[in-house]
Amino acid sequence: MDHEAPTTRRDFFRLASVLGAGLALSACMPKEGVGGAKALAASEAPVKADVEEVLPVEDLMREHGILRRILLIYREAEKRLFASQDVDPKILTGSAEIIRRFIEEYHEKLEEDYLFPHFERAGKLTDLVKVLKQQHEGGRRLTAEILAQATKAARVSEARRSLADALHAFVRMYEPHAAREDTVLFPAFRSVVTPKEYDQYGDIFEDKEKALFGTNGFENMVSQVADLEKAMGLYELSQFTPR
Repeated sequence: MDHEAPTTRRDFFRLASVLGAGLALSACMPKEGVGGAKALAASEAPVKADVEEVLPVEDLMREHGILRRILLIYREAEKRLFASQDVDPKILTGSAEIIRRFIEEYHEKLEEDYLFPHFERAGKLTDLVKVLKQQHEGGRRLTAEILAQATKAARVSEARRSLADALHAFVRMYEPHAAREDTVLFPAFRSVVTPKEYDQYGDIFEDKEKALFGTNGFENMVSQVADLEKAMGLYELSQFTPR
């Protein structure tokens, strides 16, 4: 009887893990002669899948990495604006557009559509969820303000101050926001869904990311953020090492 082929990346991982385990077990079976000894030694090497499976919470956490790298750009821009230094408006508008498209319209929508309702129905962490929702709305207002003021700031002093204030407020809110989700909300997600639901959300998140940003959506977004960091002079990690 023909078996249905794996239809998603996650199906491939499950099949690969089963096949990998079978191959490893076969390699460990005693064999006669020198060839058997070589086969046994070779079996000690780890068997790895070519592609890594990304679980739903891991997916959300790595998206927070995109957010945190933008926060670094915002913080540096705020510092320069308050010091009356120029900031390329293209860097700020590019950063804010990533926040809008990838964080607000995608990442936060996943939280609002798939995570928050489970906690509310279960009566768990409801106060936290309420605050997180309010902060999502506040963040969208700040992003609109940043986009509106970014191009004006180079020529209007009042816009520079408004832009710096919006950047400061955004960073001040989202640093604890992301940290609270990473350490409280996301770890508790398994407790409010069934194992089957948890597994299905991995497929759902993957499909939505692919539909919005293409097959390598996350990797492309990381590349875009890296380009903005380079333009801002923030890309080299070693510059943040204490001397």
